Amino acid sequence: MAQRAKSGDGRRKSKLSVPNPLVEAWTTPFQLPPFDRIKIDDFLPAFDKGFAQHRREIAAIVRNRQPATFANVIDALERCGDLLNRISAVFFNLAGTDTNEEIQAIERALAPRFAKHRMRIYQDATLFGRVDRLFKARRRLKLSQEQVQVLERYHRAFINAGAGLAPGPKKRMAEIAARLSVLGTDFSQNLLADEQAFVLVLDDEADLAGLPEPIRAAAAQTAAERGHKGKHAITLQRSSIEPFLQYSARRDLREKAFNAWIARGAKGGRTDNRKIVAEVLALRAQRARLLGFKTAAHLALEFSMAKTPTNVRKLLMEVWGPARSRAGEEREQLQHCVQAEGGNFELAAWDWRYYAEKVRKAHFAVDDGEIKSYLQLDNIIAAAFDVAGKLFGLTFTERKDLPVYHSEVRVFEVTRGGRRVGLFLGDYFARPSKHSGAWMSGWRKQQRLAGDITPIVVNVMNFAKGRPGEPTLLSLDDARTLFHEFGHALHGLLSNVTYPSVSGTSVEKDFVELPSQLYEHWLTRSEVLTRFARHYKTGKSVPPQLLKRFEAARNFNQGFKTVEYLAAAIVDLELHVLSDAAGIDIDGFEQEVLKRIDMPSEIVMRHRIPHFQHIMGGYAAGYYSYLWSEVMDADAFQAFEESGHIFDGKLAQRLHDHIYAAGGSRAAADAYVAFRGRLPSTEPLLEKRGLVASGPAR
Repeated sequence: MAQRAKSGDGRRKSKLSVPNPLVEAWTTPFQLPPFDRIKIDDFLPAFDKGFAQHRREIAAIVRNRQPATFANVIDALERCGDLLNRISAVFFNLAGTDTNEEIQAIERALAPRFAKHRMRIYQDATLFGRVDRLFKARRRLKLSQEQVQVLERYHRAFINAGAGLAPGPKKRMAEIAARLSVLGTDFSQNLLADEQAFVLVLDDEADLAGLPEPIRAAAAQTAAERGHKGKHAITLQRSSIEPFLQYSARRDLREKAFNAWIARGAKGGRTDNRKIVAEVLALRAQRARLLGFKTAAHLALEFSMAKTPTNVRKLLMEVWGPARSRAGEEREQLQHCVQAEGGNFELAAWDWRYYAEKVRKAHFAVDDGEIKSYLQLDNIIAAAFDVAGKLFGLTFTERKDLPVYHSEVRVFEVTRGGRRVGLFLGDYFARPSKHSGAWMSGWRKQQRLAGDITPIVVNVMNFAKGRPGEPTLLSLDDARTLFHEFGHALHGLLSNVTYPSVSGTSVEKDFVELPSQLYEHWLTRSEVLTRFARHYKTGKSVPPQLLKRFEAARNFNQGFKTVEYLAAAIVDLELHVLSDAAGIDIDGFEQEVLKRIDMPSEIVMRHRIPHFQHIMGGYAAGYYSYLWSEVMDADAFQAFEESGHIFDGKLAQRLHDHIYAAGGSRAAADAYVAFRGRLPSTEPLLEKRGLVASGPAR
């Protein structure tokens, strides 16, 4: 982005900046946002204009005296708000990837404005009346399958905003929405502040004990970026701290780093999130009751494949038992390793990854550090592109002539058969100004309602960068994350629908992870790794025997991985089935639920409540979705294995047509059946995670 202004009076200064690139027609190639011209001062006046224009567009729909039709109500709603949407896409992507105090101040100011603006639209009695009449007559309107899905979504949005309520409850719904928007922003900013505040500086060789060279190199680069040149440093980014916990021989430093990691959002003081979570839960429960739902979970699951908390709990507990049992067996192995080395202590949470790596290396002769030397970031990006080419005929061409919001971002033009599909941006490296985690978002959705609009999507990662002049090396988990997020990107890029509200990833929350988790399967296949996993020094391909050893160890430590995930999913569900969360003791509740399910004391849930970003956003009562989707992805990839060819053309075409291209144009269950011919079972999932005996070799 262009030079950032430092004045606190962004609104006053920006009105003197004419023209404002955010509200102009974008004449950049592919109509990419003109990042090189946008200044922070431009945002507030642009939002003022965007809100005002959207209000006028909505007012025109409301004033229309013609009988309600799909064209003059739903098509019109789909067409309006374009200016506000594109300004929002630029701002909120920037707020997540390269934020600062000025951007955060704007973010806090915008949160209640967006909530008020949305509720004004979705509580409008006249507009709701027109939508409701169409909804009740939908079977007589001769609508396409996609149009029915769009209409049902709009009707649900109006109902869930309180459009059908009496004036008093309707007003309270608006108040709740405004307050939740503020709390969500505060939660996210507090979490980022806690992550930015911690840096574990490793001063000398003793502090580096046990760390392989690739991890040392990444830690050296992190230290240099954090102002500790010549030393090494660990941050709370997962790609930094997890390898440290896995290899550091310094138990005292592992404990220090681990405790800081799990304490995010719960350190007391200004950035503590526990009171925020308690208030959010109480407001969600109240909103659900106003809408006639038993709990917040019942409301959240209305638009999902699972439908009810009972169905979610059944799936979670079906897997919890085998996972808990396997984790117990793993714990005994690790404790034996501790004692064999002369350790006179009980295994603790900060020890698990370290001793698991030792046991795995001893049993399977595999070392994550060894495979990491073969997983160069650029090669794994190329592998993800190559798989997309083989499955879907896509070609990716890097464009270094286009504006980007940060110098580290890469841009690729995506084509198929010479025809443009869209733009893909990759933002791969961790930096203090970026929120943790990995995600896919974008600046434009595919649609045909307003013309042949091609998508612009971005993958955001937080990989630890290698030393200057040296390649960035990934762990196997990092490489899976890259493939996972690229699966989401393909869901956006390959979308082939008419209406933007059902474009790309706009699907049921427990279906959205299917395209991403399914795509991970191709990474670890020998057909891919033997081509793209090459040693960063010698250039030699990864030895087949090393791949065989890693495949043999594939299910090692799966009890731990499944338990830490399931515990978080179970706690998420139990939080949202509370009928009244007012005054809840967050720490006490977390401990009570974990005690009830007999959580192993040596394992910590993957996301503790005070930093559980998923449940503050679109995954409230929905963290189970990863497991629900995994049932489908294990079953779906089994189809390719059964065909004998992981790039089977006919299967790939069905996968494209019914999963990646279909968006939300049909119900998720129908889409899956159209691809697979039936609904999935949990058996391939349990087999994939090694929680049941494997079937015959395929």
